Amino acid sequence: VQLQASGGGVVQTGGSLRLSCVVFGSIFRVYTMKWYRQAPGNQRELVASITGSGITNYSDSVKGRFTIARDNAKNTATLQMNSLKPEDTATYYCKLVSTREDYWGQGTLVTVSS
Repeated sequence: VQLQASGGGVVQTGGSLRLSCVVFGSIFRVYTMKWYRQAPGNQRELVASITGSGITNYSDSVKGRFTIARDNAKNTATLQMNSLKPEDTATYYCKLVSTREDYWGQGTLVTVSS
């Protein structure tokens, strides 16, 4: 199983970015997908999750600004990030949670300039 994350970049405060995570080699539709982020010197934190049935959950720090979604036909999970703040600067990772083990993507860097 491989996860390929993309979509990071540099954006100004208040801007938007859309991250994508494509999953290869797994029955994507049944598993929960999660987005984490890790800023330099900080622990990795859970940002958002979406179950196979589409139930979503968000951390308080991004609620109302970020939207997680999935397209089972394309084996892809996305994270739409709006109203970005400098504190959103981090490397973002996607993760697939299966019954046997978890799989991580390689991370994509998001930098929000003030």
